[in-house]
Amino acid sequence: MAVWALGINHQTAPLDVRGRFAFALDQLPEALRQVRAALRRPAEATLLSTCNRTELYCAADEPLVEPAARWLADVGGLSPDGLLRHAYVLQDDAAARHAFRVAAGLDSMVLGEPQILGQLKDAVRVADEVGTLGTTLHQMFQRSFAVAKQVRTSTDIGAHSISMAAAAVRLCSQLFEDLRDIRVLFVGAGEMIELTATHFAARQPRAIAIANRTLERGEKLAARFGAEALRLADLPARLHEFDAVVSCTASTLPIIGLGLVESALKRRRHRPMFMVDLAVPRDIEAEVKGLDDVYLYTVDDLAAVVQAGKDQRQAAVTQAEAIIDAGVQSFMHWLRQRDPAHGVVPLIRDLHAQAQAWQEAELARARRLLDKGASPDEALQALARGLTHKLLHGALAELHSGDEAARQHTAEMVARLFLRGRRPHSSGVDRTP
Repeated sequence: MAVWALGINHQTAPLDVRGRFAFALDQLPEALRQVRAALRRPAEATLLSTCNRTELYCAADEPLVEPAARWLADVGGLSPDGLLRHAYVLQDDAAARHAFRVAAGLDSMVLGEPQILGQLKDAVRVADEVGTLGTTLHQMFQRSFAVAKQVRTSTDIGAHSISMAAAAVRLCSQLFEDLRDIRVLFVGAGEMIELTATHFAARQPRAIAIANRTLERGEKLAARFGAEALRLADLPARLHEFDAVVSCTASTLPIIGLGLVESALKRRRHRPMFMVDLAVPRDIEAEVKGLDDVYLYTVDDLAAVVQAGKDQRQAAVTQAEAIIDAGVQSFMHWLRQRDPAHGVVPLIRDLHAQAQAWQEAELARARRLLDKGASPDEALQALARGLTHKLLHGALAELHSGDEAARQHTAEMVARLFLRGRRPHSSGVDRTP
């Protein structure tokens, strides 16, 4: 069984390229069905999509990287070569190690951040519900979750990390002297907005508002922070009121355009606006960054801030990598055992088949004895003798063949298999009474 991963992330592809390949959680089922159709043969598949990465994990009898790349490239409107300029392809132990590092937060923009583990679990759950997970990927991801838990509980990997939300607050405080004097608008009502709003609320800004496409959901989140709830349709009339704007929605197109921000700046008489776009694809048009009096940051712009404290985390990273290496080795051992060319699975299957054949032969013999008038006790004794003879015949034959060293090796093996490890005598006969 081959395992491989095809993906792009914040280290290999710019924000606008990542935006082409973003999938909302409710889009994953159909995408996984398309992947399976594109591969044109039985295969397992799981698709992970976050603001920092889109990764396709697959398992099949052979690595079907080319059809997988063609499918993903078509999703983003690129040629396969255009995709692969930004992508990475990892196979077998490298793919498993990458999955384990992602789960543990070692491959994140925010080293050690915990959100990615929940996102990966969601991706695995969806694949399981759709029927594309399979035994191999199930094993790999369940082991990655266990390794991630071990990393978090036995190392300080997250002790010095700065979240995207905390980085946004830090940058905002560099622009405004006192955050208690500003008005903050959050666009969206998802997990990232909730986290960022929590960080800003701790600084007690003058006012907080939450704009969301669904007013009911926006009101629910706004109630937590004593905030005002708005509709997205209210933004043209209200945007100028806010000094800081943080946006993160699942929209496939920008919802805050250049013209809208220009209009807001005029009404603000060019007082500065701090804007953070945490969405992939973008929520705020890229051209907004070129406006005077606007300080716009994307997820990529926050990279330098969230890397603070990297030196302090290096020792924890070393510990985490050792835990991950052990987990990868364990998974690969499990995978090799299932490989018909290398593992014990075929031997186990053959043993079961042989035992079944012996059982059927001796049952048929016992029935014939009964048909001839033998008593049930005689038939059972014949059945037991026949099975015992068949079970021991091979071992006894090996004990009487080969040289002395071979017989001794066979005797030790037979003792482990049939005598529960009692030491055999040099001739192969157990001395234990």
